[in-house]
Amino acid sequence: MAGEQLQVLNALDVAKTQWYHFTAIVVAGMGFFTDAYDLFCISLVTKLLGRIYYTIDGAEKPGSLPPGASAAVNGVAFCGTLTGQLFFGWLGDKLGRKKVYGMTLVLMVLSSIGSGLSFGHTPSSVLTTLCFFRFWLGFGIGGDYPLSATIMSEYANKKTRGAFIAAVFAMQGIGILAGGVFAIIVSAAFQARFPAPAYEVDPIASLIPQADYTWRIILIVGAFPAALTYYWRTKMPETARYTALVAKNAKQAASDMSKVLQVEVEAEQEKVDRLAAKAESSYGLFSSMFFKRHGLHLLGTCSTWFLLDIAFYSQNLFQKDIFSAIGWIPNAKTMSAMQEVYMIARAQTLIALCSTVPGYWFTVAFIDRIGRFVIQLMGFFFMTVFMFALAIPYDHWTRKENRIGFVIMYSLTFFFANFGPNATTFIVPAEIFPARFRSTCHGISAASGKLGAIVGAFGFLYLSQNQDKSKTEHGYPAGIGMKNSLIALSVINVLGLFFTFLVPESKGKSLEEVSGEQEDIEEQNSTQNNGTLHV
Repeated sequence: MAGEQLQVLNALDVAKTQWYHFTAIVVAGMGFFTDAYDLFCISLVTKLLGRIYYTIDGAEKPGSLPPGASAAVNGVAFCGTLTGQLFFGWLGDKLGRKKVYGMTLVLMVLSSIGSGLSFGHTPSSVLTTLCFFRFWLGFGIGGDYPLSATIMSEYANKKTRGAFIAAVFAMQGIGILAGGVFAIIVSAAFQARFPAPAYEVDPIASLIPQADYTWRIILIVGAFPAALTYYWRTKMPETARYTALVAKNAKQAASDMSKVLQVEVEAEQEKVDRLAAKAESSYGLFSSMFFKRHGLHLLGTCSTWFLLDIAFYSQNLFQKDIFSAIGWIPNAKTMSAMQEVYMIARAQTLIALCSTVPGYWFTVAFIDRIGRFVIQLMGFFFMTVFMFALAIPYDHWTRKENRIGFVIMYSLTFFFANFGPNATTFIVPAEIFPARFRSTCHGISAASGKLGAIVGAFGFLYLSQNQDKSKTEHGYPAGIGMKNSLIALSVINVLGLFFTFLVPESKGKSLEEVSGEQEDIEEQNSTQNNGTLHV
């Protein structure tokens, strides 16, 4: 293989960490910052939507979205994301990573603005408009997954590739944190400027007119980071692996990487043509040979991502319900609408700051030292342990004096999700499949994850609605539904642990080596040499 290794690919594999690596991380990572902000801020928005559109004069409880409407608002973006991952993943292998990279941001910008401007004369029409724009927002977000991961994996050197891809994905944690912080700022500003009494004092006055502006502002702001990143994405050159191995343009690949790496790279068109011909004659996507080589790998990446996202998105989207169930957030009847948003955002920000964000960056620090397999296995194991520890003695945690312990244990599940499978399920599919269908296979794996998120969004809502009507001694729901939800998520983490054994380790290997492309070339060279000897 040494004789067949393209100089441009070898230069990328052995390149020292340079400024272009950090530029690529920021440009690709800002997409994930926006993705996380847009996907997770909706849990704050749904509280306000319920207060604004479903508060009834004389009602015993503050307004809340009906279960079906709540599931639709939370889940429709995931449906769009799933579709976008499949479509843009496929398109990235057909047209190139760069050509479709900017499309996703345009969709995200327009859809974020449209979500905030959702119109209608009735609650149902407003939610219908919101769901329409949230679907297309998700569609754009979906494209960011396979394209960002593939571009970063194909730019990086083999020694620190895992850390670079993990750093792109770690921007998701910053986006979650930013969403909570911005919601705190907006709700605090409106409270200071337009104070309102608690709900139990005056149900109608507790909902200030400015509440309708709050959720719209939160959603529209998600357009800005995507818009700022668009220019820089259009300036990024196509990856050399796509240009050389798929587009078969050795001169362009050498020219692009010479500028990026600031070294002279030889254009080897004859070698590129030979390698491309060998790749095309070996096997295609979903052929019998593909399934023989990569079938279990694809099953492993799809199943682990599916299982992980059931647990991860259930926890993120319904944090407010979990915190309310244990009494960490005061009863909604004691707060105005703005106070409730402030309290939920503060709780989510604390979780993100203390566990979610550190978990991502622990992965960045250790993934190229201990490997993807160990981190994913460890993450699923500890998520299982802490989930069972919360679920089995659930009544214990609902007591007021034990709330801090619950929050700590709950935070640790987020830490090990992110210093674990939430990061590795994103990284590995961008490394283990051949270049000619790397983006497609990552999109399929990511879409399986979003299918899990949809299951989590709807399934967790159903289970958590099944609350025990009895109360604990401190007045909080005993939460049979919440307990069942936590047990179900624990079992899902156990399954994720076992399916991890289908995923190969890619630490320290070139993309061609780990994807089997190197083996294909060596086998064909051996066949040609043997044939020559018999002539």
